[in-house]
Amino acid sequence: MPTVYATRALASVLCELAADADPDSVSVPLAATPANELEPVSGALTAVDNKTDVLSDFYFPDAADAITSVFGMDLATPAGQTAGRFVSHPKGEYEVSLADDLHVRLLVAVPPWNPDHLRAYDRNGTRQSLVLVDATTPSEDAPNF
Repeated sequence: MPTVYATRALASVLCELAADADPDSVSVPLAATPANELEPVSGALTAVDNKTDVLSDFYFPDAADAITSVFGMDLATPAGQTAGRFVSHPKGEYEVSLADDLHVRLLVAVPPWNPDHLRAYDRNGTRQSLVLVDATTPSEDAPNF
């Protein structure tokens, strides 16, 4: 089974966003950072190849609502710069649907909104292995939105 990597901090923040939005769902574009550019929380990132992309940051979900409602598309998220998408399913269903705006990598969360209830899928809705790594993006390289 292919593996999707994400930082533990990102997983926690995404689950908080889902909890705040509940009972509504949330959909958030995600950015990735090569593992060799991440800063380990403790020790080293030995379980991840240096060139492996790790989902590490997100674009705020409400940043483009006004533009999106007028033009019908998300113009605030840089084209080609989203490595994945996070979606919450408040009704507790892990299944991926076309409404989830499939990306190469998709993270799906269900209640009770913690990283243990987070699953990874590919663009076809096939389940992937999810590995959370204890690392952060360097503060000067983190997206500024």
